[in-house]
Amino acid sequence: MVIALVALIVIGPEKLPKVARTLGALVGRMQRYLAEVKEEVNREARFEELQQLQNEIKQSSHKAQAKAQRKVGELTQQLDFEELDASESVSSKD
Repeated sequence: MVIALVALIVIGPEKLPKVARTLGALVGRMQRYLAEVKEEVNREARFEELQQLQNEIKQSSHKAQAKAQRKVGELTQQLDFEELDASESVSSKD
């Protein structure tokens, strides 16, 4: 209220509406700009979170693939031993 009274005295009643409109427009632009900056910061934060999630998924995938390859190797080795034992028992009977 005090600011409006001082503005009325300093600017005068003829120019006050124009100054108020200009000031309102500037405040509106500033608010829109700040909202855009805030949205951009939020967008960047979400993008970083998605990149981190993507990296975690890749790491999990690589771990699962390595584990599956180890299991396949173990099973292959086990089957090779079973075949070797079977062929030795057949040859020992002959």
